[in-house]
Amino acid sequence: MTDPITTVDAACAAAGRAFEPFAALPLPERAAFLDGIADRLDAHAAELVDLAAEETGIPAGRLTGEMARTTGQLRLFANLVRDGGFLDVVAEDGEPSLLRVNEPIGPVAVYAASNFPFAFSVAGGDTATALAAGCPVVVKAHPGHPRTSRRTAELVHDALAAAPEGTFTLVEGFEAGVELVGHPVIRAAAFTGSTRGGRALFDLANARPDPIPFYGELGSVNPVFVTPAAAKARGEEIAAGFTASFTANAGQMCTKPGLLFLPSGHGLEEPLRRPVEEGVRNRLLTPGIHEAYVAGVSGLAERPEVRVLAGDVPGTADGPAGDPAPVLFAVAARDLTPELWEEHFGPASLVVEYDTDDELLAAAAAMPGSLTATIHTEDGEPLARDLVARVRRRAGRIVFDGWPTGVAVTAAIHHGGPWPATTAPLHTSVGTAAIRRFLVPVVYQNVPESLSPLEGRS
Repeated sequence: MTDPITTVDAACAAAGRAFEPFAALPLPERAAFLDGIADRLDAHAAELVDLAAEETGIPAGRLTGEMARTTGQLRLFANLVRDGGFLDVVAEDGEPSLLRVNEPIGPVAVYAASNFPFAFSVAGGDTATALAAGCPVVVKAHPGHPRTSRRTAELVHDALAAAPEGTFTLVEGFEAGVELVGHPVIRAAAFTGSTRGGRALFDLANARPDPIPFYGELGSVNPVFVTPAAAKARGEEIAAGFTASFTANAGQMCTKPGLLFLPSGHGLEEPLRRPVEEGVRNRLLTPGIHEAYVAGVSGLAERPEVRVLAGDVPGTADGPAGDPAPVLFAVAARDLTPELWEEHFGPASLVVEYDTDDELLAAAAAMPGSLTATIHTEDGEPLARDLVARVRRRAGRIVFDGWPTGVAVTAAIHHGGPWPATTAPLHTSVGTAAIRRFLVPVVYQNVPESLSPLEGRS
């Protein structure tokens, strides 16, 4: 195979040449390549974890778990490929005879994320999914962890040494990312990152002479709705779970709860304040993320209707310099405006205090599209049904009496949601259903047996 790190034109030309021979490989061979990547990453896990910890500031323990998730999902997709069910074969005898089968869409562009340098990066879920579908991959590395990306790409490249040349390549740089989504060889793109960056690439994908699917995971506020009965029955437990969830990984998770709705007079100020003020300072992933976070939370603190419930606000006269500590704000539900629904990527969140059930339901109806919505309630509480009715069209996953951080890699999971959570709410970026993004159904009518698309697949 060619060098794994190259220019966009060279990478895309090689991916175009690799597409048909890679797509035509028997499924067991395709699966073996996925297993081989997982084995190679596991063999170098300690090296990769050390690199990623140095570049991102993410603790090594969390990265070790993330590496296990990354290789686990590669093997999950290998087993999916061996099974062959993803082809969704439907055969109908008659006149005419019809055979429908899912075919790979073509070379795929993958844009790596900042906050998961393994699981949503060079060899992460999007790459695993595209390769499982039979699509060569061109990955655009994230600038937040360049050495980790390059080393991972080398290992993937080595694992694919026997695959058609061009099956996997890596490109770097802002201009490369722009060029990649517009390259005529690329037939689909997957992105995890900011709303601003994702929207710009999404618009470029749709402005092409031949628009392509752009599967973007962008911004999400992931609100948590706590009913009066739940607040009364287990308020301190909810407060502890919430603070742990919104501060995890310095608040740099796409499923971080950005708003917590509590009934007025909840009496949970101290259980909320204590863990926030005892929270440690954490380096954010990149200077750009740090700057955006400081600007966002300092602007939030300047709003007259918002008060600081706990923590120090960076970027203000009295705020700390350096790595940010967690901070928690509060506002009355009657003062909740669209601007307060905005995501702040980092260790900040907003408590929204409501006076009546109607205020809570109105807020739920106004929530923007999110990856998740969480409801804490008690058995038989009528308010819960009304909440579900309002959020079920606005979130891809509804969590009951738990927390949204943490996403299972399974067949049942849906990691998606309406805009601005994603650009394609029909699809998931996590779990086995993610393979559908890179498949297209083709019907063969009266096809001779010798030309069957299933010939040689098993």
